Amino acid sequence: MSEVSHIPSEAEIARRHDNIRHAAEDAGIDAVLVCGSEYTGFEGAITYTCGFRLLHRYAYVLIPVEGEPTCIFPQEARWVGDHSETFVEERVFAETPGEWVRERLRERGLRRVGVYGLDFAMPVRDYRALADGDAELVRFDEGFDRARAVKSEEELRSVRASMAINEAGVRAVVDAYAPGRTEAELMGEAERTFAASGTTRLTMDMVLAGSDGAMPPQMRHPDPGRPIASGDLLLYGLEVAGPGGHWVEFSRPLCDGPLAPDTEALLDAYREYHAAAREHLRDGASAHDVHRAVSRPFTERGYQLGHVTGHSIGMTMIEFPRVGEGADVELRENMTLSMHPHAYNEDRTACLYMQDTWLVGAEAGEPLSQVPITVFGGPGGRVGSEGG
Repeated sequence: MSEVSHIPSEAEIARRHDNIRHAAEDAGIDAVLVCGSEYTGFEGAITYTCGFRLLHRYAYVLIPVEGEPTCIFPQEARWVGDHSETFVEERVFAETPGEWVRERLRERGLRRVGVYGLDFAMPVRDYRALADGDAELVRFDEGFDRARAVKSEEELRSVRASMAINEAGVRAVVDAYAPGRTEAELMGEAERTFAASGTTRLTMDMVLAGSDGAMPPQMRHPDPGRPIASGDLLLYGLEVAGPGGHWVEFSRPLCDGPLAPDTEALLDAYREYHAAAREHLRDGASAHDVHRAVSRPFTERGYQLGHVTGHSIGMTMIEFPRVGEGADVELRENMTLSMHPHAYNEDRTACLYMQDTWLVGAEAGEPLSQVPITVFGGPGGRVGSEGG
C-alpha cells in the first residue's frame, strides 16, 4: 500500500476550494461556512477544506467567493489537535465562534452564506449568534457535497488505501473467528489492525448477529460478554478512514455452520445485486435507477428493504447523494459510493447487509474490493451455495 497523507498537494487544495467557490456562485451566495464535529463521520468536511484533523470539539472553515479562507476554532480547543497541520493560513480561536463569524460577515459585507452542517453539526450557541446577525443563512449540505462528489486521482489513491486497511481488518476478524470468543473480542482484532494502520479515531463499528445461520436486521454494539456459539451468523459492519481521511465501508458475514434457507436466498440475491451494481454504476445513470436495479433481486424474492441502499462517501462518512427511491441525481464518473442493501424477511428473523465501496465508471462500476460475495466460516473457510 502506497503512503498517503491527509495533507493534499497545492493543486488539490486549489481544486477543492475552487469547486466550492463555483458551487457558491451558482447558488447565488457570498461565502460557504463549513462546519465539522467530532461526532463520528462528521469530521471530514474540516479535513477536506483545511487539513485539520478534529480530535475533540468542532471547527469551521469560512470560504468566501472572493478572498482567502479562514479556520475558526473554539477557544477551549486551542490545545486539542495539531493546528500546525492546517493548510489554511488564517486561524482564529474564538470564545464563541458564531459571534466571531457574525462579525466577520458584517465587516466583509457577506450577506448570503451557505452553511454546510446547519442541521446536524453546528452547535446551537453558534447558530443563535449567527441568526442574530445580518447575513441570511442558507442550507448548503447538498451544494457542498455536489462540489466534492467527483474524486480526483489524488483522492482516489487515498480511497484505495483506506480500502486496503478495511479489508485487512475484515481478514483479521475472519482469521480470529472461532466459537467461544466474544463479539467484542473479534471486533478488537479489526480495531487493532485499523489503529496500527493509521486510522486514528476514524472508525465506526457495529455487528448484526443471530443463531442457527440467520440474523435479525437490528445493528448494535458488539457484546463483550456473549460468547459466539457454533452456528451463529455474524456480520461486523466496518467503516474506516485511513491516513488520507477518506471513508470506505466493507464487510462480509461469518458462520461455521449451515445457513438458514432465508439466508441462502438472500446470499443468492446479494450476488445478483453485485452484478447489477457493476452494470449500472456508470456515468450518467440516476441514483434512483441504480437503486431500482440493485434492489430488484431482493424485492422479487419477497424481501423488504430497510436501511438506505447506498450513498456517496468521501471525507465525510455519509454524503449526498443517497442511492434510493426518488433520488433523481445523475451519477458521474469517479464518484465513490457505499452500497449496502439492507434486506430482510417479513418476520424479521433473517437479514443480510454487506457493505462495499464502489467507484462509478465511464461504462461500468468498479468494486474497490475483489473479495467475493460469500459467507466465511473460520480461518479461510467459506460456506454458502457458491463458496467462491
